[in-house]
Amino acid sequence: MKYTQLGRTGLKVSRLVLGTMNFGPQTNEADSHTIMDAAQGAGVNFFDTANVYGFGADKGRTEEIVGSWFAKGGGRRDKTVLGTKGYANMAPEGDKVWPNHDKLSAVNIRRSVEASLKRLGTDYIDLYQFHHVDRDTPWDEIWQAVDVLVQQGKILYAGSSNHAGWHIARANETAARRGSLGLVSEQCLYNLAERRAEMEVIPAAQGYGLGVIPWSPLHGGLLGGALRKEREGGAGRSVVGRSADALANSAIRARIEAYEDLLDKQGLEPGEVALAWLLTRPGVTGPIVGPRTTDQLASALRAVELTLPDDLLASLDEIFPGPGPSPEAFAW
Repeated sequence: MKYTQLGRTGLKVSRLVLGTMNFGPQTNEADSHTIMDAAQGAGVNFFDTANVYGFGADKGRTEEIVGSWFAKGGGRRDKTVLGTKGYANMAPEGDKVWPNHDKLSAVNIRRSVEASLKRLGTDYIDLYQFHHVDRDTPWDEIWQAVDVLVQQGKILYAGSSNHAGWHIARANETAARRGSLGLVSEQCLYNLAERRAEMEVIPAAQGYGLGVIPWSPLHGGLLGGALRKEREGGAGRSVVGRSADALANSAIRARIEAYEDLLDKQGLEPGEVALAWLLTRPGVTGPIVGPRTTDQLASALRAVELTLPDDLLASLDEIFPGPGPSPEAFAW
């Protein structure tokens, strides 16, 4: 495994982040434990989860599964850089949201952190991330809550997710005025097929020293050999969700066909190339991979060792051109 610093911090993290969103909804507890053991055994030390994972009536279930894995001991917690997130309403689906039980008010940040600590069975969270932007709560209030939790030793660092470039700027300018560390990471949608983050989010993250943690690196499976799976069919091989919707668009379908043809000629796996490409991008700490099986984890691990030659990178840019930097991307 290869490691890097998380943004401007001294925290050293693996270049792959183990995403746990499937633990509970799609992968049972025992298999989830097996995947976590395999990941840590391969040197992955950065695990990502969120309070809402489990979803529906099982919100919080994923954190509980991670917590039961920590409870097995063997240095599991000590070897893990643990990231979780707060923002969402944790009431069961369809229930009324009680006031102050979602978003990023100081009271809900405190409540959410305490609840996550209990589910995770730990006394601290390495990276506490704001899952979405709260347009109603001022950053001074957010940092007040974070500073208290840092002083109590309950969280060590704070990060953002799904924030625009100007949100990152405002957050860290406010933190600087308070003498706080501010955001150290941004978790955003970023992959070969979705490169809009390159306009402002990633430059803002680089400017303020945030590590970029791409989520959905395969764009919902679109970049993981979607057309091959469509041709092969069979149980568990059909293309659904975001991939199916995207492939219904003829222009996107043509790009994916060109992508898979290019990699077939070079004997490369599409999913592994998509991950390896992200590891070449400036500012990227590591993509989040969300394996449902150990075989999927093994494929992701191979991407870390994959070197993409310059001519292949150029061909990928031709198939999936980026938007260009701001303001050039939209000003001329």
